[in-house]
Amino acid sequence: MSLQMVSAVSNSSLLQPGFSLLNFDEHVFFFGQKGWPKRSCPTGVFLLDIKQNELKMKPAFFSKDSCYLPPLRYPALCTLRSDAGADEYQYIIHGGKTPNNDLSDKIYFMSLVNKTSKRMTFQCIEKDLGGDVPEARYGHTINVVHSRGKSVAVLFGGRSYTPLAQRTTEKWNSVVDCLPSVFLIDFEFGCCTSYILPELQDGLSFHVSIARDDTIYILGGHSLQNNTRSPNLYKLKIDLPLGSPAVTCTILPGGISVSSAIVTQISDTEFVLVGGYLSDSQKRLVCNTIVLEDSRIEIVESVSPEWTPDIKHCRTWFGCDMGKGSVLLGIPGANKQIIPDANYFYILRCKGAEEDKEEELITQICSQTSSEDPGDSTPFEDSEEFCFSAEANSFDADDADTYNEDDEEDESETGYWITCCASCNIDINTWVPFYSTELNKPAMILCSGGAGHWVHAQCMDLSETMLLRLSEANVKYFCNKHLDLHKGLQTPQKVLCLRRPPMKPLRRKRAMKLPTSAKKSFLRRLFE
Repeated sequence: MSLQMVSAVSNSSLLQPGFSLLNFDEHVFFFGQKGWPKRSCPTGVFLLDIKQNELKMKPAFFSKDSCYLPPLRYPALCTLRSDAGADEYQYIIHGGKTPNNDLSDKIYFMSLVNKTSKRMTFQCIEKDLGGDVPEARYGHTINVVHSRGKSVAVLFGGRSYTPLAQRTTEKWNSVVDCLPSVFLIDFEFGCCTSYILPELQDGLSFHVSIARDDTIYILGGHSLQNNTRSPNLYKLKIDLPLGSPAVTCTILPGGISVSSAIVTQISDTEFVLVGGYLSDSQKRLVCNTIVLEDSRIEIVESVSPEWTPDIKHCRTWFGCDMGKGSVLLGIPGANKQIIPDANYFYILRCKGAEEDKEEELITQICSQTSSEDPGDSTPFEDSEEFCFSAEANSFDADDADTYNEDDEEDESETGYWITCCASCNIDINTWVPFYSTELNKPAMILCSGGAGHWVHAQCMDLSETMLLRLSEANVKYFCNKHLDLHKGLQTPQKVLCLRRPPMKPLRRKRAMKLPTSAKKSFLRRLFE
């Protein structure tokens, strides 16, 4: 094992405990930032690009037919393949905490649909479920098993808020263990079925689960009710015949009492268990190798890396699996740091020394190749890349305008989620797209009244056609509040009168006098 440090100089506040990492085509993507996404990356998904001890975060994008995906911390996620040997896969994301500490009960499917040297595009779809739908939770696990040519997802564990009927003023936001039920989710039909097994007596959270074929192994986990970490090793076997599924549970010896541990896969049958806690105040610095062969599991202690003094003496640590036998670890920074919420990060590679050298060589070759690519050498615009460097002085003069997320306002309080008017009903937790051009933020338009302010197009009752016209035309817009005021204060334009020459008076012609006999003859003919 090898341990490499990556020092975060700035913008490290995005990486906090509870984040997740997704691995697509040997590219690692970060998900689950602290706080709501900013304008620089509205999706909240970043590509982690590691080159020469620098960790750069490049924004990823969603396709037009994607749904809104909030930044979720401590969710359950796993990969879903059409069959066990398929190369293409997508990620399943369920549950988790939002930045408002609300728990999610939704399930999302994320897949990579387009990849270029400068842009990564994902498709995110929300799946509707029926039947015994799992309640909103976090700190749980989800795995996909394959049996008899079929596949289902298995969800277990986690924590949730106390039910409303049982809450008190003193413990209004307290959390409890979810019931130890096992949920089978059939994505083909969108139905869920829960099973209660006698072997599973206590609810568990922050445990480890490893799936192979039709079997899932559950290791460790913390129980709030007993304040203990389970020493048991559970083996769940799922059989999918033509009729109803069969779920059995067996308690095996050789478990490990640990919580919040990280598992990374180094081969088809080998996994490495890293990190975690033995108690609330004691970290677990020992690593284990887990071997799955046939229908048995073997857990042996492996050689641990040379932990740095900072890791040994810190009280807490966190991290996530990067794939390919690598783990991203983080520890809290010193209290005297200039940057608040700053952390120190390490990359732990769990493969052998020879494999590590081959991987480093491949990384160097890829770095040299990508540096020669003219598309990749194109500098990013502002707000398009975060940079983690080993030293603050390593920035070039051209990087003086590097985007800093602290320069932006928090959009949970300002920006898209403001109360634009007295009748504004746009809420960050309940908002859904109204216009076809909206993705994950409401459409807004600038009102020219007063000093100028932004309003929601939906609150102004603007049709989509009118909204498009206003966005394309170079005209001023006034909201409903300032429209009448603008009309009242508007000075009418002065109309210039055309100067016409005076008309000459017409001379009156004298009437021709006719004799009396002629008059009588004329009148007679007129009335005949």
